[in-house]
Amino acid sequence: MKPSLAVIAVTLLAATGVRAEGDAVSPEAVVFGERGNVEESLTGQPGNPEAGAEVMTTKASGNCIACHQVTALESAQFLGTVGPSLDGVADRWSEAELRGIVANAKMAFPDSMMPAFYKTTGFIRPGNAFTGKAPDGPLPPLLTGQQIEDVVAYLMTLRAQ
Repeated sequence: MKPSLAVIAVTLLAATGVRAEGDAVSPEAVVFGERGNVEESLTGQPGNPEAGAEVMTTKASGNCIACHQVTALESAQFLGTVGPSLDGVADRWSEAELRGIVANAKMAFPDSMMPAFYKTTGFIRPGNAFTGKAPDGPLPPLLTGQQIEDVVAYLMTLRAQ
């Protein structure tokens, strides 16, 4: 029996560590460094800074501006002051450090109030539709791997003027 071309291609991609488009590292498989950094892209695809800005300003997804001030996003309403300003953040943190902070800030800052956007286990489970019963199975992450990469790509554009 001969292996198909698709099987050979998938095997070669897996052996080289290259992921197919849309194939993300699962939240449970993310490898955090000693300082909370995540060196490996969660998707293997580059992030889109414009999409990242959208995630950061959308209440139904990241809503980063609820806590953080970003001068470049002044047109968005209700910029927060709970978290640090993100102006110049790309000068303070590397891409890997920002990826880790967005995925799960508690890995870098244990006392952080920032939610873990790419985590599915290990926290107090919310009730299911006010029944008081926790839902079965793991909860979905707040953001997808691609959304994390998009936010990181946007954050990397925020350099000191």
